This record gives sequence, structure tokens and C-alpha cells, in this order.
Amino acid sequence: MGQLALQRLQPLASLPRRPPSLPPPSSATPSLPCATASRRPRFYVARAMSSHIVGYPRIGPKRELKFALESFWDGKTNVDDLQNVAANLRKSIWKHMAHAGIKYIPSNTFSYYDQMLDTTAMLGAVPSRYGWESGEIGFDVYFSMARGNASAHAMEMTKWFDTNYHYIVPELGPDVNFSYASHKAVVEFKEAKALGIDTVPVLIGPMTYLLLSKPAKGVEKSFCLLSLIDKILPVYKEVLADLKSAGARWIQFDEPILVMDLDTSQLQAFSDAYSHMESSLAGLNVLIATYFADVPAEAYKTLMSLKCVTGFGFDLVRGLETLDLIKMNFPRGKLLFAGVVDGRNIWANDLSASLKTLQTLEDIVGKEKVVVSTSCSLLHTAVDLVNEMKLDKELKSWLAFAAQKVVEVNALAKSFSGAKDEALFSSNSMRQASRRSSPRVTNAAVQQDVDAVKKSDHHRSTEVSVRLQAQQKKLNLPALPTTTIGSFPQTTDLRRIRREFKAKKISEVDYVQTIKEEYEKVIKLQEELGIDVLVHGEAERNDMVEFFGEQLSGFAFTSNGWVQSYGSRCVKPPIIYGDITRPKAMTVFWSSMAQKMTQRPMKGMLTGPVTILNWSFVRNDQPRHETCFQIALAIKDEVEDLEKAGVTVIQIDEAALREGLPLRKSEQKFYLDWAVHAFRITNSGVQDSTQIHTHMCYSNFNDIIHSIIDMDADVITIENSRSDEKLLSVFHEGVKYGAGIGPGVYDIHSPRIPSTEEIAERINKMLAVLDSKVLWVNPDCGLKTRNYSEVKSALSNMVAAAKLIRSQLNKS
Repeated sequence: MGQLALQRLQPLASLPRRPPSLPPPSSATPSLPCATASRRPRFYVARAMSSHIVGYPRIGPKRELKFALESFWDGKTNVDDLQNVAANLRKSIWKHMAHAGIKYIPSNTFSYYDQMLDTTAMLGAVPSRYGWESGEIGFDVYFSMARGNASAHAMEMTKWFDTNYHYIVPELGPDVNFSYASHKAVVEFKEAKALGIDTVPVLIGPMTYLLLSKPAKGVEKSFCLLSLIDKILPVYKEVLADLKSAGARWIQFDEPILVMDLDTSQLQAFSDAYSHMESSLAGLNVLIATYFADVPAEAYKTLMSLKCVTGFGFDLVRGLETLDLIKMNFPRGKLLFAGVVDGRNIWANDLSASLKTLQTLEDIVGKEKVVVSTSCSLLHTAVDLVNEMKLDKELKSWLAFAAQKVVEVNALAKSFSGAKDEALFSSNSMRQASRRSSPRVTNAAVQQDVDAVKKSDHHRSTEVSVRLQAQQKKLNLPALPTTTIGSFPQTTDLRRIRREFKAKKISEVDYVQTIKEEYEKVIKLQEELGIDVLVHGEAERNDMVEFFGEQLSGFAFTSNGWVQSYGSRCVKPPIIYGDITRPKAMTVFWSSMAQKMTQRPMKGMLTGPVTILNWSFVRNDQPRHETCFQIALAIKDEVEDLEKAGVTVIQIDEAALREGLPLRKSEQKFYLDWAVHAFRITNSGVQDSTQIHTHMCYSNFNDIIHSIIDMDADVITIENSRSDEKLLSVFHEGVKYGAGIGPGVYDIHSPRIPSTEEIAERINKMLAVLDSKVLWVNPDCGLKTRNYSEVKSALSNMVAAAKLIRSQLNKS
């Protein structure tokens, strides 16, 4: 892709599905002194109400962006094809919001990969290993930062706050030369304007960008990222000048970092940054949007003191305590963007309850100063309920995806302004009542079981050191045993076979035979490579959560409820609508079949209760921990049935344990206590000789290492390589870990193949802080997204590296 070096990054979009009627995010509020005169838009419906959307999904209603990206990466299509799909997506989304009556429509919320990576491109903060020196950043450099290339590994990827969305972590040091290197925000604003739609350009705020970055490799851990604030603000000022020249009247800075526990110096830096930009913001209406939690009192106070800000956005779904702060103090004349429509879940809004909240705010700040908004970007929800054919009529009536939430926002805004749609509100009330009274939601026996679980503790009967001895006697593994995380490549043929079986186009006998043949191929490959503890490759599984949810009661599934996880990777979260039970065994048949194909240990593969919870759309009518304990009891039954079937190694993945951690420290202990308890429930009844594994990936684990230890797993495999072995630092700092542990030795989310020497070097780094008796050798994560040529080469080098270090240990 070198020929793309000077290509400008273009924003993305969503394929046209709706008519081009719309009311553009109309002119700025007339009473605001810094508003400029508005031009009459080309498209016009009724007078736009005070409504706002923080952001919108960018993958497209049928994952159009995903397929366009992957086709481009594979060399099947060219840059024009990719950009055309993106432009169509953007056009469709802007028109949809305008047609629905949204006044403040966002632009620059699209991305070809990630909004933080877009900001890195805008600031020209490209790590030197990608070879970029100057000019507009093109796709070759951009995608190399996200995915790596033949000579340079990808940048770290981690979770965006407590969501399942992953962002690309900026690498910053004192020598970074920032420059205005991507004009995407301005290009996208102009693109919307050419359609007659006056948008609100959205930028990741400077504080959020810096505080979610990490010091570059070789930079002292004590390096203060905020020391770079004076270097990045000039670039922000250039962007603002460009936007003003293009005719922008509003700018939205996303500063979700404000919901975290910031100290006094960080809050002062925040205040100073916006004061420093004040002259550049003149002539613009400025919105600072926060989301995902309550804004702490000191941060709220700092926000309210900013003179250059026109409006403030708050999450009033997850941040109910913020209401109390607003009641005590909200500056006169400012706009309050009230996030009353949930941007992170798919339940239909209780319109009457939200209207009461808005009326409460009216008494505080005045009707004309309240703007109805989403709690956060709709990026975290599915795109459009219209595309759903699998959901039954009753359940579907309880839901709202992103497209429907846009309608909810405007319905609330119209009602708040005095134009209430009585029929819509009546229908909404009936649907809310239907959900509350439906017999499919509640199972008294399950709730009794959970009440009993909450009153007791769950632990394995003996210490892990004793268990490991019993397991080694049975398994007879070498030093530095090798394994993989679970999945092997999901080929087009495999996906087709699963689809055909679901559609009843092939018989169960033929389906089982096809999966059996895939198992045999995967097992033979692992045996030839010399891997010690095998997996069956999960050929029968569509997704590590969906596969289990489909076999549990209380779950529902969509046809097109896709949500972006990172880049082109999308997931289809199950919907937990009721109490959960396991009607029958879910994996025993498949695991038993696989174990009979080899003499080596074969892992039984399960997804843990916390991960199933955090990667689902969870019911909002009971505490999350109660739902989690219901799932834990179902997984416990499965674990015990696997053991009875002779499976001696069982992996219970908890990849999402860290991402569910509350953002405020005061709330974290309660979460970790019940999350760890839920995991222990699943395996507390197995024998000492049954080895329990778990796996975690792509989050910052160091701050919860003691809770991870408290999970009491026999072996944990955990992401390590993409984050530059950050995990190992916790062991350098004196944390003792007596169970088995496998910090990943290579990044599976990049097509790059690590050499034997590189992996051996990683293993030696691990041995500097971990005992060889507990160290395992494995990739960072499952191999589902890779192809077989990459898998064979990478695993071959991994096994060779393990054998090399093993022989060195034997000699010493």
C-alpha cells in the first residue's frame, strides 16, 4: 500500500437506506453570543428540536465497512472502492439523523479503524518504526499502526473505558514531533455540508487523548504524559481554524476521562488546556461531552468554571449522581446536553420516565437550555432493529437499536417542547408494562438458587500448589508446556457449513461429520507441531459467547445485531432478557469426541460467567451481579459434566473480567468481589487432578492482579506481547504468583509472523521474573481471525522457541 502514502484519510459511512429528507443540525441557538448566522440547508423538514446524538455506529447496518476493509486488506479491491463504501455509509447516517429531526448531528465520529488512532494521525504522533516523516498520513501508515506490517509490530490495543470496544493506544514520549497530519475532521464536515447537513465536528479532547496514551518504549515510567499538552494544543488550534474556515459553528470535544478519579494537578491541566484554546474557540459554540459514569464533584466544578464552553454533556443513565451536582450548581446561560437515552444497551427507553428527568432539569436550568441526548455514542449498540427477522414480536417490542434510539431522542425533544406524540408514548408505556409482566422473564427457582449462592463462599478444597502436583502426576507435561488459547482459523467453508446446518439445508449427521473432520485436521496439526496441551479449534462455534447463550434459557439472538469490537472485527452480543438456566449439556459431546482423537490432554473450552455477562446486552431490571451468578451456576453444571466425561483440563475464559471494572475506584471492590466469586462458583466442585485454566486479554491487568490471583485458577493465559510485556512489570514489583501462568508470546491480531529467536527472547524475559515450573508458552489470544499459513508458521516458531529454552534449562 506504499502508493497510498499521500492519500488523505477519509471518514466512513453507512449505505443509503432511507430517503434523503432531513432537518440538518440547525443553526446555533440564537441567544448564544458566539453563534454565527446560519444558512438555510438544502434539506428541510419541521423545525428541529433540541436533540443531539453523541456518536453513531460506523460499521453499517449489514457490516458494509467490515467487508470493504477486509477486501481492501486482501488486495481484492482498491482504495477508491473502500472510500466509496465509507462515503455512502456517512451519507446514509447523516441523512437518517436529519430525517429523524436531530438538531445537533455529529461528524468525524466515523473511522476506518478507531477514533483514537484517528487522533494520533491528526496529531502526527506516529511511532518511528512505521517510517513516516511528514505529509498527510495515508492508509499504509494508518493501517500499519493498527495491524502491524512485515517489519513493524502493531501499536497496543486495549479496552475503551469499561466497554468491549478496543482502541489503539498512542505511544508518546518527550521527543514526539506533533504536526497537523490528517485533515479528516474538516474533510468530513465539508462532505456533510455539501449534502446540506450542518454537523457538529467531534474531536477526542486533548486531556482524554493524553491520559489514555502510554509512554513510548524506552521512556521512563515516570514520564508525565500531560507534559505534552503544550505541544499538542497548537495542532488542535490548527484544526479549529480549519473547521471555522469551513463554516463550522459547533465543536464537540469528547472528554470521558473526566469521569475517572483525576487528581488536582490533572484537573488544573484540563482547565489550563481549554483556557489556552479560548481564543481559537472564539466564534464556535463548544460542547464538552462526558460519558460512561458520574462526573466526580471536583471534575464537575472544574468543568463549570470554563468560560469558553457553550454546553456540557452528561451520561444520565449511568451517572445518576450527576443530577445532584446539576441541582446544586449549573451555570446560567449554558446548555445542558442531557444523556437520557442509553447509548450502551438495547432496551427501549422508558419515555415517560425520561420525560420526568427532563422536566426536573427544566426546573433547574430552564426549558430552552436543555438538549435531549444519548448517554454516550451509539457505537456500542447494534445498528438497526428493522433488519431483525429472528426476534419474536414481543421481545422485539422491548428493544431499540441505534436507529430507533435516534427516533427516541427526537420524540423526547418534541414532547419536552410541548409537541408530545400521545400515541407513541402510549405504545411505549404498553411495551414497558409487557416486559415487566412477561412470564418469560422470571424463574422463581433460579432466583432461589442465586439467593443461596450469595450467602456462601466457593473455593477449591486444597491449595493450588497441592493441586498442581496432582495434575502434573496425571498430565506429565514438560517444562514450559505449550498450548493455544482455543480457537483455530474460522474458514469460509466452516461458516457456510454452520449456516447451512442452522437453515436445515444439511442433516445433523453430515454436520457432525464435517466438524469431526475439522477437529482431526486441527489436532493432527498440533501434534505435528509438538504442542503439549491441545484444543479442538472450536469449529462448531460461531462466537465464544453466542455459542453458549444459544443453549441457555433467558437469552435471545439477532440476525444483524452487530457491534464493532475493533477495526473490522464485529461481534453480535446476545440479549439477556430473563432468568438463566442450562437445559442440557452444551460442550460435552464435542469435547469428548475431540479427546478420543489424541493421547495428549485436550482442553474443554468454556466461556466464563463474567465474560458472558460483559459481552452481552444485559437486562436492566435487576443488578448485574445477580444475572452473573445465574450464568455461573449454569457453567458450573457444564464443568462438572465435562469432568465426569473424562476431560481433565478445562479452560473457563474470563477475557472480559477487567473491562467490567467500574471507572470509579470507590465502586471497584464490590465488582471484583462478585466477579471473582462468580468464577470460583464454576469450578469449586472439581477434583484436585482436574486442571482449571482461564484466559484474559487486551486490558490493563496490573491494577487487579490480586483479584486475578484470588480467582484461584490452576493456569492463567494472558495477553502480554502487544502491550510490550507490560504485564511482566507487576512481577518485577514483587507480586508472587504460584499458579501456572502463560503470558502471551506473540500478537495474534497482526498478520506478522514472529521469529523463533524473537519468541525465545520473550520467554527469557518471562523467566527473569517467573519460575520455569509455572511458566506456560502460548499466543496472546485465540487464532480465529488468522489464516492457516500464518498459524502454522507462528506456532512452529513458538514450539521451537519453547524447546530451545527448555534445552537451555536442562543444561543449566
